[in-house]
Amino acid sequence: MNTQTIGFLERGDYGPSAELALKICEFFQLPVEAVFSLRPFTPMSSQLYGASNQGGRP
Repeated sequence: MNTQTIGFLERGDYGPSAELALKICEFFQLPVEAVFSLRPFTPMSSQLYGASNQGGRP
């Protein structure tokens, strides 16, 4: 997989094939639903710091 494909995946510009999705999940040892979803994931910053701290400052 090239870096351009990774960028497309990260931005949501490309939906991987089932085979590629499974290979990515196997590489990271994560279940598919932890990596891919039909709905956008909540940003990790919101999960870690709460919705009230979106700017990264205390």
